[in-house]
Amino acid sequence: MHAISLLFVLVFFSLTVSAKTILFLGDSLTEGYQLSKEEAYPAVVERELKKKRADIKVINGGVSGATTASGLKRLDWYLKSKPDMMVLALGSNDGLRGLKTTQTEKNLAEVIEKAQERDITVVLAGAKMPTNYGEPYRTDFEKVFSTLAKKYKLAFIPFLLEGVGGNPKLNLADGLHPNPAGHEMMAKNVLKVLESEL
Repeated sequence: MHAISLLFVLVFFSLTVSAKTILFLGDSLTEGYQLSKEEAYPAVVERELKKKRADIKVINGGVSGATTASGLKRLDWYLKSKPDMMVLALGSNDGLRGLKTTQTEKNLAEVIEKAQERDITVVLAGAKMPTNYGEPYRTDFEKVFSTLAKKYKLAFIPFLLEGVGGNPKLNLADGLHPNPAGHEMMAKNVLKVLESEL
């Protein structure tokens, strides 16, 4: 009986020590605009990962309308949960508002540095702008993400909405926010990169 109790304690301890908490810091795309939390891609990612690892915990830090600046301000609150990993999916609202790409890059860099100072593994998700924003701005905007990924040696998801953006079957009526099927696809885009980092 004593041996069984000891085995239980050891198993519990090993699971506790190796538990992985993943923070998704993002905007309405991460929050799951007009969807339930269970339908949003962070929850889909959690369910898929738990099929292989029961010790995974996901925190959905998505807020509609969030910019890189507001995400930076919110970060300290989320850091209290001591995440092991962060999927950084901010920047789309900066681009849609036509904010300076230099400021977007600066804000994201601060988020990354704060996380890395705490030994949090960062996975960066890239974003793209619609064609009507003009080629110079679109190019500069997209470069922000690849530049940061190289500078900070981050695992990189080139485009969070790959296969989803522009597809009416995978988006809500507004054409901007993914529906549940779209979030399933986004989860696949994330898992391709995330699983190798765990």
